[in-house]
Amino acid sequence: MSSASWHARISCGRDTGAGFLVTEQHVLTCAHVVARSDIETVAVSFAHGGYEQVPARVVAHGGWDGHESDPGDLAVLELDRPVPMKPAEFATPADAYGDPPRRLLAYGFPKRYDEGTLAEYRATAQQLIAGEWVQLESWAAHGQPLAPGFSGAAVTLADTGRVVGMVSAAARSPEIRNGRMLPAQIMARYWPRLADLIPTPTHDQHQKKTLRHLLEQLDHLKSAGFSGARGTARQAPTGPQPQYTHSPERLYQEAVGPLGPPLPPHGFTSLWDAAWYLLSEVQDPEAITRFTTRLADFIDDTPTRTALRAWPAAPQPHHPAPPAPAGPAGPAHSWSPILVEIAPSGSGDGAFLVEVSAYNGRHRRVVGSRRLPVDRVRPYTLERIDEAYRELQVGARELIAFVLPRRWLNTDVAHWQRSADDDSPLGSFAPLVVMDLERRRSGGLQHKLRQKWQYLDERPTARLHRIDCWSVGQDQVKLTIGLRRDADMVGFATPPRADRVRRLFQASLNAAVPVMLWPRTGCRGEHRCGESVDCRGSEFLDRLAAHLANLPPRELPRHIHELRETAYASDAPEPHWAYDLALLWEDPECLPDPTGYLHNPVG
Repeated sequence: MSSASWHARISCGRDTGAGFLVTEQHVLTCAHVVARSDIETVAVSFAHGGYEQVPARVVAHGGWDGHESDPGDLAVLELDRPVPMKPAEFATPADAYGDPPRRLLAYGFPKRYDEGTLAEYRATAQQLIAGEWVQLESWAAHGQPLAPGFSGAAVTLADTGRVVGMVSAAARSPEIRNGRMLPAQIMARYWPRLADLIPTPTHDQHQKKTLRHLLEQLDHLKSAGFSGARGTARQAPTGPQPQYTHSPERLYQEAVGPLGPPLPPHGFTSLWDAAWYLLSEVQDPEAITRFTTRLADFIDDTPTRTALRAWPAAPQPHHPAPPAPAGPAGPAHSWSPILVEIAPSGSGDGAFLVEVSAYNGRHRRVVGSRRLPVDRVRPYTLERIDEAYRELQVGARELIAFVLPRRWLNTDVAHWQRSADDDSPLGSFAPLVVMDLERRRSGGLQHKLRQKWQYLDERPTARLHRIDCWSVGQDQVKLTIGLRRDADMVGFATPPRADRVRRLFQASLNAAVPVMLWPRTGCRGEHRCGESVDCRGSEFLDRLAAHLANLPPRELPRHIHELRETAYASDAPEPHWAYDLALLWEDPECLPDPTGYLHNPVG
């Protein structure tokens, strides 16, 4: 304590209290100590720095309303000039408690003690009173009690001198030797900058400061629907303004999960308030990362969204990371998929749950998840696909895989314009496949698919089963059983638009055929269509069979990608035969964790 020159005596007119220096120009004290600062002069002097008073002004406080039981009894004083002394250092939030109890000291300025005096106390329990205070009780039955003049005093650990809180109240009767402490982590709720100085187990000062700046910028936005920390002066944001619609409470609950700590009684006044609670009060170190990642889903401003998703590592968009060191070579067919899952949201026919993930090996990282009206599905998906590439290693073999409801399997996702600045089709940018949502969610069909791939890996070539235009009258059950036995790949001459074709299409899906190909446009399939010498469907299947001859099924996404590039770049007067080629390709080992939806679609 002999070196603790940061203990301060606060004068506000005739009122006197204590405080402590936390930066070279900022002192913390109780709001009730400087309650008359609007009409009285505030001055600060330091216990071991002489008695020269430094003028100060209140720059923020916690919203205290003037009654003893009101929360937010914190004031931040800014000195007229920096002072040449080392500020106080903070302990971690849990350090104030223990068994046996930790001895705590408070340095106050009661009457007749202008130079200050010490009081010895301990925390009764770690439990907060009204979500705000910790109860203090005297260390011994004698000695200096808390009295007027101790309000605002730093509560420190006797052995290290580090701050764990601030004295905010004392018992009315001097015979009752107890009082209240505002813990350091609660003070940071009201003055967020203080969080940078309070040690937390898993994140350093720079990481907390970066997150605080991001969340305070978002808390500025009127469209958010909730205010920032009480009493903190803020200016209107400039530049692009992100938008989000999720409340801090909802984000917190999603971060901790259904078995995590419940919401605190006081709720949250801002995004930062929720984030700081996760950093300082919740033991799960991954909860705060889940919080920032989920929040990023609701941000429309790309730099802010990217920074949230990259936190706690600082993004470096202008300095690409060097290539990862080469590791052991994997199998030639290994892919690093970007998975796009589009499912009905459960809240109406026009709403969908869209989730975009990136795989590195078997590790899956969700980069975006949102419920959207149908007209917002395409722009949101394309934005998140572009961001998902940040998760892939430089040498990764990208694969864009769309998991779609069965009625959407014929959607022209391969023809989607890649971005607002790039008119080229998405299917020309990278290998692209589609998969059936219902089949992906079926444990039985996933098991059959694994068996089929194990069988295919042992064969030099795969068998293509043709379903020509005139085949639309086949029995669906018989086709399912037959394909399950004999087909490695299925080629359709017609798109799955007519009811009869959709039934055969469904039979192929239920047969766990791992590869299905078809023209996205063309004739609807008639019984006698194939008798025509210029049947487009038959010609398509003939060309497809010739192209697939001797190609390994695991490499089909790459070969179809090259074929699409040729088709899209063709200058022929007629469209290339593969211009509208669709590929359904599914390998459960390539895309593990089929139950990857993180949120109840009707929650």
